[in-house]
Amino acid sequence: MPKSTDIFLREVTSETEPIEFRTPIKFGGRVMDKFVLLNVTVEAETRDGRRGRGFGSMPMASVWAWPSQSVSADDGADAMIDLGRRLADEAGRCAESGHPLEITADLEQMHESAAAEVVRAAGLAEAMPRLAQLVAASPLEAAVHDAYGKTLGENSYNLLGREFIDRDLSHFLTDEFAGLWLDEFTLRRPKPRMPLYHLVGALDPLGDGDVSRPVGDGLPETLAEWIPYNGLTHLKIKLAGDDLAWDVARVLEVERVAAEAQAARGCSDWRYSADFNEKCANVEYVLDFLNKVEEGSPAALRRLQYIEQPTSRDLKANPENRMHRAAAIKPVVIDESLVDLESLRLSRELGYSGVALKACKGHTGALLMAAAAQKYGMFLCVQDLTCPGASFLHSASLAARVPGVAAIEGNGRQYCPSGNRGWAERFPTMFNIVDGTLGSAALDGPGLGF
Repeated sequence: MPKSTDIFLREVTSETEPIEFRTPIKFGGRVMDKFVLLNVTVEAETRDGRRGRGFGSMPMASVWAWPSQSVSADDGADAMIDLGRRLADEAGRCAESGHPLEITADLEQMHESAAAEVVRAAGLAEAMPRLAQLVAASPLEAAVHDAYGKTLGENSYNLLGREFIDRDLSHFLTDEFAGLWLDEFTLRRPKPRMPLYHLVGALDPLGDGDVSRPVGDGLPETLAEWIPYNGLTHLKIKLAGDDLAWDVARVLEVERVAAEAQAARGCSDWRYSADFNEKCANVEYVLDFLNKVEEGSPAALRRLQYIEQPTSRDLKANPENRMHRAAAIKPVVIDESLVDLESLRLSRELGYSGVALKACKGHTGALLMAAAAQKYGMFLCVQDLTCPGASFLHSASLAARVPGVAAIEGNGRQYCPSGNRGWAERFPTMFNIVDGTLGSAALDGPGLGF
């Protein structure tokens, strides 16, 4: 039945914002030194006449979402921007009302056909991958959820129960979720403080000897400087995945530099995660990596919390890549592979024990995958897309509201801090970091929390 809190999308607008990096980031054998933010604004109105405005923002990072041998990163990004703007225009013509979960689920039905039109118009050599479609649509989804909360004057994470939504989770997932609602899988208050996961990219200098061309902008240049600057206790290490000796040496060198920096500030407890960005050939590579890291430094292996997406994102095409043996040692999570419930369930069959949630895959999808992963008893983390400003706060709000997520990854302050201007002044506890943690209690306002 229609609810007085259902919203209509009265106006939807979009704009782009170019962001230059202070230093490049390398992952999965690819380098990124700029991107374009797609920003979407939604004007919403409830059935009983209340109005509000929501905002969503996300990098159109084709280097990650659409790695291709036949479509350049620039052409891929342009196509994603085109798709995102087309979807925003189409949403502005939507005459239906409902809860954001229902509205965005309906709008998702046009992703594939709209993407095909974009590819055809641009004359691109291959179809847009599902992951790139989700990233392109994510600013719109964020803006719809944000507008809903702003219109009702409530935090959007607290508007996920049966009093606001007509359908339980079985409508959005499968019958095994019958009688369950998203408010059972989210928190009514954000976790007040959360550790920050700092990225150690494959090009990032660890010590002074690694700096060949200083940036000279006053921010730290090396990992040895970043650790005391932010009081870091969590480090995410980008690895090659196709060079075992380099990967092992990289982790051991990170451990050496970190141990020295942590000892200097009296810290004895810190953590790592390892991200191969799907470059490993098989699970044997991961097992060899773990064994050799332990041989070189048992402490480094103990500090390793989880392993992220070691092998190809195409799970169906690579069913031989089973992670059971590696997951028996450390949690192994999917990232690029996770685009829907089918991919989540397939990953479990292949031995993956956790999921990396990302706001850039769509707010609705992130909430649904968070619920499914909790029901299945999987390890949970929230990963970044080098998000600045509003996109980072969106990602952080997700991490702060999903039970079991222990830390917030935030790379924008390292690579593109210019994108934080204005936001850092409004939310200092989320950007001015001195003890390795973020003051996520601040993300408790209407809408998505900021």
